[in-house]
Amino acid sequence: MNLSRKDVQFKAYGMPSLRFEEQQLTSFSGLILFQALIARLDLRARLRRCFRHLQKSSAYTYATLVLGLIVHLLLGYRHLRDIRFYRDDPMVQRVLRLKRLPDVTTVSRILARFDLPGVERLRRLVLELILDRLSQLSLPRVTLDLDGSVIDTRRWAEGTAVGFNPRHKGERSYFPLFCTIAQTGQVFDVLHRPGNANDTHGAQEFLRACILQIRSVLPNACIEVRVDSAFFGQAMVQLFEDLGAEYSITVPFRRFVELKQVVESRTEWHRLNSEVSYFELSWKPKVWRQDGRFLVVRTRTPIRQRGPVQLDLFVPHVYGYEFKVIVTNKRTQARSIAAFHNGRGAQEGIFAELKSQGQLGYVPSRKWIANQVFLLASVLAHNLCRELQMAVRPQERRTTAKRTPLWRFEKLATIRNHLLRRAGRLIRPNGRRTLSMNANRTVRTALADYLHALEAA
Repeated sequence: MNLSRKDVQFKAYGMPSLRFEEQQLTSFSGLILFQALIARLDLRARLRRCFRHLQKSSAYTYATLVLGLIVHLLLGYRHLRDIRFYRDDPMVQRVLRLKRLPDVTTVSRILARFDLPGVERLRRLVLELILDRLSQLSLPRVTLDLDGSVIDTRRWAEGTAVGFNPRHKGERSYFPLFCTIAQTGQVFDVLHRPGNANDTHGAQEFLRACILQIRSVLPNACIEVRVDSAFFGQAMVQLFEDLGAEYSITVPFRRFVELKQVVESRTEWHRLNSEVSYFELSWKPKVWRQDGRFLVVRTRTPIRQRGPVQLDLFVPHVYGYEFKVIVTNKRTQARSIAAFHNGRGAQEGIFAELKSQGQLGYVPSRKWIANQVFLLASVLAHNLCRELQMAVRPQERRTTAKRTPLWRFEKLATIRNHLLRRAGRLIRPNGRRTLSMNANRTVRTALADYLHALEAA
């Protein structure tokens, strides 16, 4: 279609005058999607059950506060004081079923009143939502990734301690342990710990509970677990054997002189591709009761040049090898095991999205319980974003060697920018409440597809 310059260009020279009025205008029309999802999951009633043992001390219930934190994070806000920027938004009020949003002091005061049983029930709710999705999918195989992530704070907070903190050494932090589901890209469970906790602190009991929870809804599924070298040990291996779970664990082989000598003296390697080769051996540390299947992988990589670089001269690349040892009880080929174990790097992408978009790295309070509630709200916001996409789209992938998620998920930032942050007006033509939006064809189609799929589900 050919358009003339007159049809396209608009001559505007003056600045429009600015006027503020009390109107039913919203900046977040796309929240209607999460309003439908919250209703579909019966999330409001589930949250009320988590905190029904706590006395109602104000007009704002504990369940409403948690739901408000989830919406706060979905909208992309970080600090609690940012509530004042949308406290009059009618769409936010409608999702939370409030005529007036709480101010910052009210939120902080109620956060400080949460107790440990309420936090544990909220954590259980995170589990239940994922278990519901897994039972619907009836997956023949579920892959768990286990790792910790540092949440540092520039101030003192209850439960923090000085520990491993590569970005801000010497600062106090938390070091929660996360269990994620590779197939859905969701956080299954989280164990809140102080910053000086060892990687394995509470890991065995935590992982045992995760595996048993999945067994309760998928008794015939094959459960796989991938962990790094911090969790290597006979006790962890024995736990997987007792629970009948398949595993792959990175081995800190430099601690074992005999294994290190075997790797150094090896001359025959089997090729996986042009850069990667491997060999297998049956071996055990001296304290182990039986041999295990160890896979030694080496990757040809360029050695980083030290010192100044002369850009006007040719500097040849010098190549060396990076070595990695994996212990596993899987019976598949070495190529599949190497790809399977390397796939655990996707968990770092989940952590990155949680911290950059879900504000996981923010510590809002000096109270440990309050910070746990905020962390679980961040996890719920991330999981709901993934649940929304799984509820409206068919499964797009089959199980891959790396256990890539079964859907091509859009990040929370993409959904927020494309759908959530849309201007609209709440009107009442013929007595019926209506959300009026700009007639953008792309947005109209996307919102209609989401809402129809949620209604059908």
